Amino acid sequence: MTQRVPAWSLAVAAMLSVQIGAALSVSLFDTVGAGGTAWLRLTAGAVIFLLISRPQVRGLRWPDLRAALALGVTTGLITTSFLAAIERIPLGTAVAIEFLGPLGVAVLRSRSRALLVWPALALTGVLLLTQPWQGTVDPLGIALAAIAAVGWGTYIVLTQHIGDRFAGLQGLSITIPVAAVTAAFIGVPQAMGNITWQVVVTAFGLALLLPVIPFSLEMLALRRLTTAAFGTLMALEPAFGLLMGLLLLSQIPDVGQVIGVALVVVAGIGAERSGHRDPVMPLLE
Repeated sequence: MTQRVPAWSLAVAAMLSVQIGAALSVSLFDTVGAGGTAWLRLTAGAVIFLLISRPQVRGLRWPDLRAALALGVTTGLITTSFLAAIERIPLGTAVAIEFLGPLGVAVLRSRSRALLVWPALALTGVLLLTQPWQGTVDPLGIALAAIAAVGWGTYIVLTQHIGDRFAGLQGLSITIPVAAVTAAFIGVPQAMGNITWQVVVTAFGLALLLPVIPFSLEMLALRRLTTAAFGTLMALEPAFGLLMGLLLLSQIPDVGQVIGVALVVVAGIGAERSGHRDPVMPLLE
């Protein structure tokens, strides 16, 4: 059924869900901290994925299990570092820096030099969005967003591999619990003593927005798009981050940032049109 839905629309829906979830997560920072929010959200997501699709661990080859574990650790690090970043710097800026990870994948995995025009255009847009030449900067916030960028690039490559190997949501039912355990090392100390029923209910709601809905949609999209195209299509994410920052956090963009949004949108559309691959049938049912 999902084959009838354009691959780009799956990726766009995932990005919207990620950015809405990120903006709404800020409400928990004062109670359980950024690390605690990441841990609670991933733990709730793990519960949901395990209820939807119980993993069939027996019979798995070690290379497939190793890749799933690596994706889980990567996901935990991305979530924790990104939420810690938006605790210190604007959402749109953090997302733009994080996009450098997918951009790197797009450049490294590009099949021809001609296609590099889209990552180059996207990078120009990201620079206009972040405007590193203006204002004061928070070095720690930028460093945390940069860590998330490296993780996000790794996530794209590993997610495509897991999507090609595991049917349905089997892969995610392994990786998200691992991500929750990874985030627990920082999240549990921050959240301990502040977890209430209201916090738990909020965490489950946020878990639907991230990781449940977007990670599922991204895995489906990566079964039909090259990593280069998907990485550049992620250029739309800074635009969504800027929009959610405006609508939900009252972070107002300037003219340069609006132009940057336009550039990354054009780059994302161009990359998607030239980056399809034949759908892959997962090897493991």
